[in-house]
Amino acid sequence: MKKNKYLKELNIPNTQRKNGNNNSRKEVRKIQSWLCLQERMNPGIGSMTKVDGDFGPATEIAVKNFQNFIGVTQNGIVSKSLFDKLVKPLKNAFEGATKHHSMRHTIVEVARQHLEELPFELKINGESNSGPWVRSYMDGHEGQWWFWCMGFVQAIIDQAFTLHDKNFKTMMPLTYSCDTVGVRAMETGALIRNYKIRENPGLIQSGDIMLIRKAHLDWTHTAIIIDVDSDTFTTIEGNTNTEGSRNGDGVYMRVRNFRKSKLDVFSIENWVN
Repeated sequence: MKKNKYLKELNIPNTQRKNGNNNSRKEVRKIQSWLCLQERMNPGIGSMTKVDGDFGPATEIAVKNFQNFIGVTQNGIVSKSLFDKLVKPLKNAFEGATKHHSMRHTIVEVARQHLEELPFELKINGESNSGPWVRSYMDGHEGQWWFWCMGFVQAIIDQAFTLHDKNFKTMMPLTYSCDTVGVRAMETGALIRNYKIRENPGLIQSGDIMLIRKAHLDWTHTAIIIDVDSDTFTTIEGNTNTEGSRNGDGVYMRVRNFRKSKLDVFSIENWVN
């Protein structure tokens, strides 16, 4: 994969413990982030704690509660093997999907695999769009202004292309900008405008990339299309929420009405055969 910064999120160099001599604030923040994410995935296990890089008594108790949840010795120490269990959802998302007979089916499978692991951003040091999922999609970047919907989409496309021994950058540049991808689609003849979609929804297939258009050369949000019917797209998209925001908090499956919204599509047809 070209977008491989997720690998940094899967490891810690040293065991981390309360007041440990080998503690690293960066690695402790990673641990605390995953303790919070595990609580979100498994409400009530008692692993949510402040993400501040300080492995104190609160973090120790949160670790013990996670250890109790998974049925291992409750010593409050995060070894590399325990960290592997904390980050298992991320590893599953980026490495768990398999190649299908067609690129389009593989893209949908990869998107569903990510959705299943409940990717979610955190608010760290007062900034949203933070945490291990965001850094994985955004090549190490995070923070308030790092909107990550295109980072998510390109991670899915990259992963699927890699499974088929292809380079997704032959189709589009690595970018975090919906506008850049929209313009690339125009340049290559891959952009299908909304009015054409309304005339003929059959132009769109699963695996294509939805782009929400604000103006002629201004797109504000993106998603992977996993199903199409006469009026709507079913999508899997990052950095959205239940209101369909372009700056939400996680990865969700949504249904979007292309007859009521300006939804353009980057067709991947020229690159999947």
